[in-house]
Amino acid sequence: MLKTHSCGELRAEHVGQIVTLAGWVNRTRDMGGVIFIDLRDRNGKTQVVINAGDNPQDFATAEQVSREYVVQVTGEVGLRPEGMNNAELPTGDIEVKVNQFVVLNPSKTPPFMIDRDDVTDETLRLKYRYLDLRRERMQRNLIIRHKAIKFIRDYLDERDFLEVETPILFKSTPEGARDYLVPSRVHPGKFYALPQSPQQLKQLLMVAGYERYFQIARCFRDEDLRADRQPEFTQLDMEMSFVERDDILNLIEELMVGMVKHTSLVPLAHEVFPRLTYREAMERFGTDRPDIRYGLELVDVSDIAGASAFKVFAENVANGNPVKAICVPGAGDYSRKEVGELEEIAKANGAKGLASMALSSETGEMKGFITKFFTVDQLIALTERLGAKPGDLLLFASDTKSVVYSVLGELRNELGTRLGLKDTGTLAFTWVIDFPLFEEGLEDGHYAPSHHMFTSPKRDQIPLLDTNPGEVLSEQYDLVCNGFEVAGGSIRIHERPLQRKIMELIGFSFEEAKAQFGHMLEAFEYGAPPHGGIAPGIDRLVALMAGEPNIREVMAFPKTAQATDLMSDTPSEVVSKQLKELHIALAMPEKS
Repeated sequence: MLKTHSCGELRAEHVGQIVTLAGWVNRTRDMGGVIFIDLRDRNGKTQVVINAGDNPQDFATAEQVSREYVVQVTGEVGLRPEGMNNAELPTGDIEVKVNQFVVLNPSKTPPFMIDRDDVTDETLRLKYRYLDLRRERMQRNLIIRHKAIKFIRDYLDERDFLEVETPILFKSTPEGARDYLVPSRVHPGKFYALPQSPQQLKQLLMVAGYERYFQIARCFRDEDLRADRQPEFTQLDMEMSFVERDDILNLIEELMVGMVKHTSLVPLAHEVFPRLTYREAMERFGTDRPDIRYGLELVDVSDIAGASAFKVFAENVANGNPVKAICVPGAGDYSRKEVGELEEIAKANGAKGLASMALSSETGEMKGFITKFFTVDQLIALTERLGAKPGDLLLFASDTKSVVYSVLGELRNELGTRLGLKDTGTLAFTWVIDFPLFEEGLEDGHYAPSHHMFTSPKRDQIPLLDTNPGEVLSEQYDLVCNGFEVAGGSIRIHERPLQRKIMELIGFSFEEAKAQFGHMLEAFEYGAPPHGGIAPGIDRLVALMAGEPNIREVMAFPKTAQATDLMSDTPSEVVSKQLKELHIALAMPEKS
């Protein structure tokens, strides 16, 4: 080894020892005859000292060294002079007095500072990701990721789970997002697909009798990207046989509590996770990913608003649509511009406008265009229902349920951020259960699965599949943390007739089902056990535990929001010979 110790492990008990360190020059200070260098590696920093009088040749070498040079030093560990200790460093009581100094590799001047976490353009950071990853914060994040995955593996191993790898090259099947396709050279015109998840394979492992499976699985989805979505990501993939929903929820809850306590920089808000039905989550928070760290909950005021003289509210309630509102504390004196910004958010989520009232912080008088359509008693009833106080702002939405949820859910999220109501110092987990089996409404005369087509309906509601499929609830469950879905799963269908029934409802003919999922349907005829699973997202969980706003900050080599790798200039063109071997001809879009 080129080092005897890391740059983060030397302490006062090492004083007098001759040690060898190797790492990167974090910074240098030439004090005239004495050079101090902070030497850095993944484990920390150590101050090394080169004295011109004691070591003129090495001093001359050290004078030429600058940031990010890779060097090796040998010397004696000593205590720092009195008053020169650095309490912020674990190694701050000692220094290494150098008697041998070797430059292992020089460095060009980096394009950004590595020894500090200055705000740097992310494009530059991703282009030089190998330099960005040297930063203390990035190394900390990847260490958290490592520890989290190790905890998961140890936890599941102790509970008789078996880690099984499943193929990266598999069959293209319709599971929601668009597949990444891989052409086959030896089978011209045929393709593999990269897995969106190992969903079918883990169910087949249950048929195979493995009972408790897990995998730290790489998954791929060729979908339109958001700022916080990646084309390739990592999930903890799990499946269990002979279980019911609560068996899985209890196991995962215990796993999450243990992992956060062991790994996270951000503590838990509570160790027992609340359970909300899908309907309750939508009614209270306007979303199936509720952030329960703060209030601003949706309140139904249909009975009061529907009896008012405000035509929009009255007609909507008469037609069976709700009127809901949120009370925004301390926002009653918002300017017209600020309320206008909220209205734009409402319109972007389907509203035709945004009705509001404000209670004056001085007089407590109700203000706003729509107040004239309400009687005094109705206004009093609204303030009581919403718990409104002087200085508060009331925001209303009235339309179909889906629009009302979307509008007020997004406004709640925006105002939670604007008003600083989201406690960034805690992780607030909650379960959402009892999802509808199908999404609302029909598409081309067929239903669309709320989760995926392998999700089991609640057993006592299976007869409704023949009479009223849209009312059937499923055995789907999601785990949400701070407004992000961090895991999703369900009890699966394990009988062929029921699976065929679901496929028919979502529009698969027998021939299509056999072509796409024949292996699954056939497997279910050979004694498939009842089973269920879940897939927590590793990237999102680690980002939350590290206190990072974006999953790119906890991935070693992420893509941009446009699915490009700036470091390697990927995706890139390939030579025509490769395309010819794959029997592929390009049909490029015309340039506009």
